Amino acid sequence: GAVHRLENPGRIPLTLIEVQSGPYLGEDDIVRLEDVYSRA
Repeated sequence: GAVHRLENPGRIPLTLIEVQSGPYLGEDDIVRLEDVYSRA
């Protein structure tokens, strides 16, 4: 439940692999926060 973000400061494109574990793997519990790029 911590606020976090991901950044790729390098020049090589980043491939992100997300791994979920636990009894519930739905995405309806994600809370998107407003940022300086208006991506909420």
